[in-house]
Amino acid sequence: MTTHGTLVTVNHASPVPPYEQLRSQLADLISVGRLVQGAKLPSVRQLASDLGLANNTVVRAYRELESAGLVSTRRGSGTQVVALPSGAEGRTRLAEHARAFAASARQLGATDEEALAAVRHALASRELP
Repeated sequence: MTTHGTLVTVNHASPVPPYEQLRSQLADLISVGRLVQGAKLPSVRQLASDLGLANNTVVRAYRELESAGLVSTRRGSGTQVVALPSGAEGRTRLAEHARAFAASARQLGATDEEALAAVRHALASRELP
């Protein structure tokens, strides 16, 4: 799915649930400013169709983003980005992402060195925003 020129994908073979993959990617796009305040997210039906997901999966991801204070959903108006997280919130979210990545790395049987190498490689990638 492309939202505001940004690709969001779901790996159906991943041990990370699809709603969490979606929530995490959208939260990241908001936190780095790729989705700015006021940006409208695709409708639940549209995003579910684009990604081959059940509507409830997208609803859960949007609800979690709303609980985190990143988006606001209004019936008839859709879901919009409300604000970037503050510095402290950003660091907290970074720590959450790090824990999720560490858990995934453990599930894959990666060593600490392999996990850190994967992060370094990803940070050095030209594909990052």
